[in-house]
Amino acid sequence: MSEIGTNAKTAVGLTTTQAPFIEQAKMLGEMYIEQPYELYSEENHQAWAALYERILPRWHKYAHPRFLEGVEKLSLDPHAVPRLEDINRFLKPLTGFSARAVSGYIPAYRFFDSIRQRVFPTTITIRDKSKLDYLPEPDIFHDVSGHVPMHTDQRFADVLVRFGEVARAAAHLVAEISDKTEQLQQLNSIIKAMARFFWFTVEFGLMRNGNDLCVYGSGILSSFGELEYSIESPEVQRFPFQIEWVINQYFEIDHYQPLLFIVDSFDHLFDQVDELERLMLRGELNNVSPGEPLVNEEDLKSFLEADISA
Repeated sequence: MSEIGTNAKTAVGLTTTQAPFIEQAKMLGEMYIEQPYELYSEENHQAWAALYERILPRWHKYAHPRFLEGVEKLSLDPHAVPRLEDINRFLKPLTGFSARAVSGYIPAYRFFDSIRQRVFPTTITIRDKSKLDYLPEPDIFHDVSGHVPMHTDQRFADVLVRFGEVARAAAHLVAEISDKTEQLQQLNSIIKAMARFFWFTVEFGLMRNGNDLCVYGSGILSSFGELEYSIESPEVQRFPFQIEWVINQYFEIDHYQPLLFIVDSFDHLFDQVDELERLMLRGELNNVSPGEPLVNEEDLKSFLEADISA
């Protein structure tokens, strides 16, 4: 049981940016927390139901078939915010992955190392019912309905684990650099490259499906508007995945993405993660192009202080 105080436990609602339970958890430095299901308000459940109902037809039209299989395997409740313990009861036997509640932002290394260990840090708040269309930060609808169904697929799950292994290799690599200025410069560039790779694949990736394109990226899969836009809009540039381009391509999070990359298959995606590590070990991630995303001090510190002894 969390040490969250009584006042926070009796508060009503787990609405994003308006949940005392979460704010107190952050204040106490609690990163991994419980999911206090009794705190979800009726409006929280209504928000989930509204999001789920309107996006379901677009999933069937644009989502990767493995994602749709995952939704079915997880038996997501269309009417109420899901319990993570129920999700994990279905998920863990399939790929070893589990969803674990967090209080908010997870520094980069800790996030990547969690997925290496088949644990997905999961936000438990949900956006306000009156603001369904855009949220600049993750919520449980993004994390559970966007990410977790793909975690039921063994090959995609292996991709995430492999990505976590690359992060671990990066921590080993920079730990050997004695010059602190050089160490920080290289680490900043490596994290930027990894973030861009993750963004243009796991978050906003497209994949070939026969002669058509479909969506496997969670940022698109959890967005009602961007699902159609990503596949249908003539304003989107869609290119075959080119890793050298991806790691040097900045992105912005506050609008629909104007540039997306296409992989051929989950095997192709796995191979590209292997290539990411090869580029890193050859020093080709040490000076990627500047621009977004910015790497914050917490992310740098998480790699520099990573426990890489095991």
